[in-house]
Amino acid sequence: MALRTGLLGTGYWARETQGAALAAHPDVDLVGVWGRDAGRAQALADHLGARAYTDVDALIGDVDAVAVALPPDVQAELALRAARAGRHLLLDKPVALSGEAAAALAAEAGRRELASVVFFTMRFSAAMDAFLRETAAAGGWNGAQATLLADALRPGSPYSRSPWRRRKGGLWDIGPHALSLLLPVLGPVAEATAVAGPHATTHALLRHEGGAVSALALTLDATSAGRRWEFVFHGVNGVVSPPGDAQTPVAAFTAAIDELREAVAGGRPSTLDVRFGYEVVRVLEAAQRSVTERRTVPVER
Repeated sequence: MALRTGLLGTGYWARETQGAALAAHPDVDLVGVWGRDAGRAQALADHLGARAYTDVDALIGDVDAVAVALPPDVQAELALRAARAGRHLLLDKPVALSGEAAAALAAEAGRRELASVVFFTMRFSAAMDAFLRETAAAGGWNGAQATLLADALRPGSPYSRSPWRRRKGGLWDIGPHALSLLLPVLGPVAEATAVAGPHATTHALLRHEGGAVSALALTLDATSAGRRWEFVFHGVNGVVSPPGDAQTPVAAFTAAIDELREAVAGGRPSTLDVRFGYEVVRVLEAAQRSVTERRTVPVER
């Protein structure tokens, strides 16, 4: 049966990625759209051929699952409400802006045995999945370097008016992408040391529990000439880099929908569920505290 789903959010990502994939999926019934701006919700619902809701709880009550495309702090609150109502979750990264909020969400989903998937865009690719499995199995990695310098806040970018991205920066917006590749290969992070640099760049050293160290440089405020997207694992067997992103965000989100449907049907739970989302937020929070407090900060377990 089709998975009755509600979309929470009306922004660029909701329209071009989540909404587009949900509306086109043959095994999804996109019941409705809710947004903080009723006019935008109506416009998006009309575009997607769905119903606009003015009451978010009414939409939650009419569906089996919610897909959320909202700022992380808003997402955490509404996803928790949906989980308490017994709804499965298809969330964006990061799942929250605090470890406390992420923990509450993960605990509620676990208590109610809900299926959940967090949309780490690069992870929903067969080539990336194969790469991470093979790299983790090879072992012997001393660490990794991730240099992710984006110009997402430039004038004209669809993200240039995103208040939460301007406030939280690359650490919280593209840091989750880096961690979604690091953690499966190098394992959990034990502690973080981070400093702030020019162009709102966060430089972080992460010591993983197995002893490997990863170095990250993250910003959304690079100049056009300074854009760079490089990722490398290094160790006793040499160096390897993940495959390039060959699929569109809509294709990736379609794969995320399929993963959620499999988990809802009683199949294999996603490895990218809210528990993994919580693990990512714990690392981000430790790195942020390190910048503020100017010391190495352990990742709370």
